[in-house]
Amino acid sequence: MKLPVKMTINGQSYSHEVEPRLLLVHYIRENVGLTGTHVGCDTSQCGACTILMDGQAVKACNFFAVQVDGANIMTIEGLAKDGELHPIQQGFWEKHGLQCGFCTPGLVVAVADLLDHDPSPSEAAVREALSGNLCRCTGYQKILDAVHLAVER
Repeated sequence: MKLPVKMTINGQSYSHEVEPRLLLVHYIRENVGLTGTHVGCDTSQCGACTILMDGQAVKACNFFAVQVDGANIMTIEGLAKDGELHPIQQGFWEKHGLQCGFCTPGLVVAVADLLDHDPSPSEAAVREALSGNLCRCTGYQKILDAVHLAVER
């Protein structure tokens, strides 16, 4: 049995018939074709699948696609506008806030959510915002440097 689902992703409307057990992260990647949202652990531990749903950072592996019918979603692909990187994307680029890059989309989206709600966060607020995202390659300092650069701008 398939169920209808409709949502807006990065400003574009999508409708599909999906299995009720299809995770949102797989819907975004497989049905919509946006592969910037990564599948890391499927247990909500790593944060590689972080997206903005109705203006809040959430982990897309925590939801079935049918649960978010009607939602407005922003993925990493939707952050850049008119060929210009989002300030946090630019910060990651300039401050080398990544190594392998697997966790980067989730980190960038989590920080974008933080900056939307607090354009001048404290160090503690930045660390708290990133606490749900794991990076196995970096020591996080360059990630923090990237956030500080975005805040400055």
